Amino acid sequence: MPTASNAVHAYTLATPNGVAIASYLEELKERYPGFAYDFTRINIWKGTQKEDWFLKLNPNGRIPVLVDKSRGDFVVFESSAILLYLAQHYDKDFAFWFSPESDLNSYSEIVQWLFFAHGGIGPMQGQNNHFNHDAPEKIPYAQKRYTDETKRLYGVLNIRLNGREYLAGDGKGRYSLADLKSYPWVKIHPYASIETLDEFPHVKAWLERCVGREASVSGAGVAPFGNFLEE
Repeated sequence: MPTASNAVHAYTLATPNGVAIASYLEELKERYPGFAYDFTRINIWKGTQKEDWFLKLNPNGRIPVLVDKSRGDFVVFESSAILLYLAQHYDKDFAFWFSPESDLNSYSEIVQWLFFAHGGIGPMQGQNNHFNHDAPEKIPYAQKRYTDETKRLYGVLNIRLNGREYLAGDGKGRYSLADLKSYPWVKIHPYASIETLDEFPHVKAWLERCVGREASVSGAGVAPFGNFLEE
């Protein structure tokens, strides 16, 4: 098992869920000068996530995983849970989330859109990717079903983003965990057999704002950023 020096250590890869965590870590590093983390690339093609040492961290054998040494090597898995954990412990100024005490409605909006992405966009677009690219045989019904469902979910985002810049918060909203969770999936829309976002103009403009953030772009690169530790 790799070792590291900083308190927070991420085990992940440049998948959409991994990019969400990597982007937030980079955003936190930019916002809070004292914040630092380490990173280990998990090679899912070699089955690293199924090795015993990794299964002790996450019995589900999936990335991403976060280990917080400052809290007794506390382990967090599932990308949305990791985002919330990082916010609660390391984003004290509520830069990328909202106070559940003083701004409960906006906090609830973040949770709602996190759940929407975690239970909707991710799984459905994941099945889309599988049946369009990885399935041993082409099944037209499955390909159409999951491509159509991905488009439907993009349509939901498009409705929400009409007149808004970001998914959660008053007025036009502000960049938050909800966007961090969602944008990495939408960013790879061509791989999901959705060549353009022209039919989702509000989503298209939102995605441009999200990927225009320097920290998020750095996080999306995964390997080149932070204290990279090759597994």
